[in-house]
Amino acid sequence: MITDEIRAELNRLQDLKYRDLQIQIIPTVKPESIIGVRTPELRKLAKQFSASEEIGIFLNDLPHAYFDENQLHAFIISGMKNYAECLQALNRFLPFVDNWATCDQMSPRVFRKHRPELLQEIREWIGSPLPYTIRFGIGMLMEHYLEEDFDPAYPEAVASVRSEEYYVNMMIAWYFATALAKQYDAVLPYIENRRLDDWTHNKAIQKAIESYRITPEQKAYLKALKIRRKP
Repeated sequence: MITDEIRAELNRLQDLKYRDLQIQIIPTVKPESIIGVRTPELRKLAKQFSASEEIGIFLNDLPHAYFDENQLHAFIISGMKNYAECLQALNRFLPFVDNWATCDQMSPRVFRKHRPELLQEIREWIGSPLPYTIRFGIGMLMEHYLEEDFDPAYPEAVASVRSEEYYVNMMIAWYFATALAKQYDAVLPYIENRRLDDWTHNKAIQKAIESYRITPEQKAYLKALKIRRKP
């Protein structure tokens, strides 16, 4: 069975030092579920197993037992060339994504050619009750719609998200920091008018200030917009 074959390959490629690192930086995943396979090896396996006629069995065998299987799954989806098939596989997988790493690894290349129709999917992802589905949707807005396809409605949609989830709010902050670097004048009012919750507002400013794409003058102004805690 292909799942057993994949699992055997993952265990063969185990790197215990890398596993220990992943356990530290991915706290939402059970340590015993992490095998510890490095990303370049996972990418190679994704290319190898994508060609298998049985790959659909693995993709439908959800939930996976191991974090590394989820990572492999994300890379396989990212390499799919048919938009409809990619979207179907992605929507089937998203409810099982339980960590920032698997969420952020998924970046289907085929989306670049389908940005107009992708927007409806992004709206549904952002409106989901599932934190990593929301995070993925915001990530796709950040990746594909901050340059020639930018529209003021997109930061509005992100600013409207309210969540108690750390990894959702971190992605919102990341989105606005990146948007400030690419669409400064259009996005600045969201910071000036404090459209985000206090933590996310300050985190967005912090991440923007760390960017080399923000000018010294812009950084100085953004620093002045930080929300100070009352003593």
